[in-house]
Amino acid sequence: MPWNLDSDRPIFQQIIDKVQTDILSGHYAPGDKLPSVRDLAMMAAVNPNTMQKALTELERIGLVYTQRTSGRFITEDVGMIELLKERKAKELIDTYLEGMQRIGYNRQTAAEALMKNS
Repeated sequence: MPWNLDSDRPIFQQIIDKVQTDILSGHYAPGDKLPSVRDLAMMAAVNPNTMQKALTELERIGLVYTQRTSGRFITEDVGMIELLKERKAKELIDTYLEGMQRIGYNRQTAAEALMKNS
């Protein structure tokens, strides 16, 4: 998936979101090794320090871990990944429902519109 970074939000936060999405979508499987900071920074066209900051945050929340001299890896905690996936799905659903409510749809008609257009 391409790195579509914009100036609307902090770059490091967009990197966190991108890597999270790559994990949730299965692009990176549990236990997979991530490319090096420099390689990821080159792919994203960002400063390595920015990439390092994002990866450090991903480590802090437990999605990524470091093995000395071996690099960074995706957590092997499948339960954590599934929980994060459920939270992200709820967030997307809430965003959809809020948008539909702003144009006059209730939950039922929003769900019907979604089913009709999928």
